[in-house]
Amino acid sequence: MAATGIQSAGVTAFLRESKLRVLFLSVVLIIPCVWHRRTEAGDLASHVYNAWLAQLIEKGQAPGLYIAKQWNNVLFDVALLQVAKLVGIAVGQKMVVSICVLIFFWGVFAFAAAVTERPPWYLTPCMAMLAYGYSFNMGFMNYYLSVGVACFGLAILWRARRSDWIAAVPFALLAMFAHPIGFLWLVGTCAYIKIRARLPGWWKVPLPMAAAGGFVAARWYVARRASLLGDWDRGPFYLYNGADQLGLFGKRYFWLAGAAFFFGLACAGTDLCSRRKENDWWRQFQLPLELYAVTFCATGLLPENLRPSPEGGWIGLLGSRLTTISAIFGLCVMGSIKPRKWHLAGFGICAGIFFAFLYQDTGWLNRLEEHSEELVSKLAPWTRVIVTIEAPEDSRMEFVGHAAERACIKHCFSYANYEPSSRQFRVRVREGSTVVTSSADDAQDMASGQYQVRDEDLPIKQIYQCDEKDLTTLCIRDLEAGETNGRIGHKTTPR
Repeated sequence: MAATGIQSAGVTAFLRESKLRVLFLSVVLIIPCVWHRRTEAGDLASHVYNAWLAQLIEKGQAPGLYIAKQWNNVLFDVALLQVAKLVGIAVGQKMVVSICVLIFFWGVFAFAAAVTERPPWYLTPCMAMLAYGYSFNMGFMNYYLSVGVACFGLAILWRARRSDWIAAVPFALLAMFAHPIGFLWLVGTCAYIKIRARLPGWWKVPLPMAAAGGFVAARWYVARRASLLGDWDRGPFYLYNGADQLGLFGKRYFWLAGAAFFFGLACAGTDLCSRRKENDWWRQFQLPLELYAVTFCATGLLPENLRPSPEGGWIGLLGSRLTTISAIFGLCVMGSIKPRKWHLAGFGICAGIFFAFLYQDTGWLNRLEEHSEELVSKLAPWTRVIVTIEAPEDSRMEFVGHAAERACIKHCFSYANYEPSSRQFRVRVREGSTVVTSSADDAQDMASGQYQVRDEDLPIKQIYQCDEKDLTTLCIRDLEAGETNGRIGHKTTPR
């Protein structure tokens, strides 16, 4: 247990020396969770709505719904439900999301510190942007939490001795409880570095090629299994390098992401040039750069979407969310260069611009949800609604319609709620429920406005965008049997 004791002593010493800095950063980090009345993060609103449904299920007030026993993809939902019981849904969601952000940020910080053997303070602006990047703003909360927890596990295991594995076990279990990807990343990365450490000299070279070959085989398998419905529709693979995590609500984010990426290259290039005469200068970069390259191959080769079961939901946006891991390894590479004040200044400017943009766009989402609340507050209790709300044309955030689902809490039922029929979450639906459709295909068609209303669906209403000049303006109407539910309302052009 000596090695674990040494690590614990190191953490204690770090907190003792840097406690004010840690406290200040932690307070600043959670500001975006509370700077508007509602915390906006895409699918987060759906998680919150389903936490409310879980409360109704426990009271026997949600016909046809039940809570399934499940051991993955549930940690965020369980935490949200338990905290909401204590302090209410409104406060509970802000508390749990804030904790998730802190776990993710400090997990990445700890992992980068373990790799580089020094606290990466000058990279904290980059880590803050990543904490509020694509995966967060899409609302992949269980995945996001799983990756954050896995980072703590990797920080322990990076140079682990035998006894350190014991300390990492709880993090591995929590990562699995949150989402399988974080757990697989933790286990896969540990296996890679341990195998690599045992290989002598040039025998290390084939290892990344073997890992990339595994992803090539996975692509070949999925592409030839038509039943999996795999697709790779996400644009040029080279754009998904980790910096894409900053590409959110419009083109200006992509310009900013490009600026941050090339500034990072300039920082690394300058450092390498200044140290080119040093012996073995490249060794500290080698392993994190190797892992970054392997992850980059994974994001390019694995499908963006697939559907293992025709009855269940899709595994969607897989490659896009995996670039969170690419970005983490990229930060570990950046952490290996000699820190300079102009590095912190440059990344700090990028972070300031990023969060200014984010404040504006989450404010837009808040107005959209406020208008949703105004509409549903006038409905008869437990009215069924279908939401057909789309993001602006240049936005990468797809789940803005879930904001109206969250507005339904205590007022109405979102009949197109995708979680129960997908069979990927705790809240499940039986056929014939009056609360939500039991068909994953129907839920998808309803959300996209391509569903033909049936007699048994009535009475049901549609919430839609009714002003092309202001997409936060919403209207509500009764749907009729035989009509397509998205016949009326704003529609973006296909991207």
